Amino acid sequence: MAEEPDLRDTALYLSVLAAVADGNATRGGMAGYLERKATDIAHPINVLEDAGLLHRDADAFRDNRPTYRIAEPLIGFYHAIMRPVWDQLERPGSAARVWQASRRRFVSNVLRPHFEQVCRDWALHHADPELLGGLPARVGHGVVHDPKARTGHEVDVAVIGIADGAKPPLLAIGEAKWNDTMGAAHIERLRHLRDLVTLAGRYDTTNTQLMCFSGAGFNDKAHAAAAAAPDIRLIDLATLYGQA
Repeated sequence: MAEEPDLRDTALYLSVLAAVADGNATRGGMAGYLERKATDIAHPINVLEDAGLLHRDADAFRDNRPTYRIAEPLIGFYHAIMRPVWDQLERPGSAARVWQASRRRFVSNVLRPHFEQVCRDWALHHADPELLGGLPARVGHGVVHDPKARTGHEVDVAVIGIADGAKPPLLAIGEAKWNDTMGAAHIERLRHLRDLVTLAGRYDTTNTQLMCFSGAGFNDKAHAAAAAAPDIRLIDLATLYGQA
């Protein structure tokens, strides 16, 4: 930012980054966090995108509903963990107590979104196309609308295949959990989401795989479900990092 000659109100740009680091991924969320109009932060968001500090992700299931994430995890760590308690950190010897108080926030605001992005990158660049049932054209995330419950459900990983003159195939949808041991409830949730996507009619879900990504592993019920159904995939850290 210091290298950008047109930036005068750097506090606003830093505040936008802080808003995203605090979990406000939409323009409306950022504007509400900063108590400004959405139009007031449009230019700072564009500048931060151009500078490579913010990354815009299209919603895989809803048009014109992009979300934003901080491109560099260290910047996210600074704004989510260090900046709010800077006065504490300036006192020698207080880092340990600050970290103890900030660990939960670190997991939810830094580690969780980064792990989800690692899972998306793996699906796009490293997963065997045979595992997915095809070569991904793009991998994103988004919110699936549930008309009956009148709510939305987040999908951490959405793998879209190459459209061949018809509906694009939804190769897989996935849920990513860093700290949680995943079980049958996570698989059932993905089944429900696949049904909702089918109902919406945007994608061909004939062969959509259900993928559970976990840093903590899977319980016996999840392993039994995966053994019984070929459309369930359990992806652990060894698989993500090419050690399986």
